[in-house]
Formats: sequence, C-alpha cells, structure tokens
Amino acid sequence: QEQLVESGGGLAQAGGSLKLSCVDSGRTFSNYAMGWFRQAPGKGLERVSFANTGGTYIKYSDSVKGRFTISRDNANNTLYLQMNSLKSEDTAVYYCARSMGSRWGGSMDYWGQGTQVTVSL
Repeated sequence: QEQLVESGGGLAQAGGSLKLSCVDSGRTFSNYAMGWFRQAPGKGLERVSFANTGGTYIKYSDSVKGRFTISRDNANNTLYLQMNSLKSEDTAVYYCARSMGSRWGGSMDYWGQGTQVTVSL
C-alpha cells in the first residue's frame, strides 16, 4: 500500500527558506503525478504545486509562484518543495498527495499526514 511521509516543516522567519520532502514507500512513485497542498488555520485546502511523472509539466498557485519550486527524484521516490521568501501567510499544514490524473486540478488518491510550516514575522 502506498504511504506518503512528509518532513522538513518547522519554524522559519519571514523571508527565510524551508525545503519539504515527501517519501513514497510504494514502488510506483515514478508512474504518478504528484502535488503539494496546504491548509492554513481556519481555511480550506489549497493546491500549491503539481508535477507530472517526469517533472516536465509543473504548475504553481499564484500565491507561491516565483517563490516555491517543486521537484522530484524518481530514483529515490521523493517529492520536494523548496520554499523561499517565506511570508506569514505561508503558515499552514503542508501535504503531499498522489494524483489520479496527469494535469493540475485532478483528484488525488493518496495523502501524507502533513507537516507544519510556521512563518514568523
């Protein structure tokens, strides 16, 4: 069974950086597009970024475009999210998820447990 485990969250100052990782314990990571989502306190789930199987089709939400970078290492079943120029509004629980399709906006079938990112002023 697929299991996604995120790490790398924590406390950062505004303007700082963090890098999130998501390791897939299954054997099919390279066959699936992956995405990052986040949920801020009192708000709904927000799509943050998406990468297809080869990392050649990549999408970002407008709120993170130019600051966050998604990447994947298929040899090591790992998805990354490099977050730079962090803002207080980036404070949220971040989740990685496996996509059921190949395009931004599709459904996701497996989710990690989430990692907390807190950005202080």
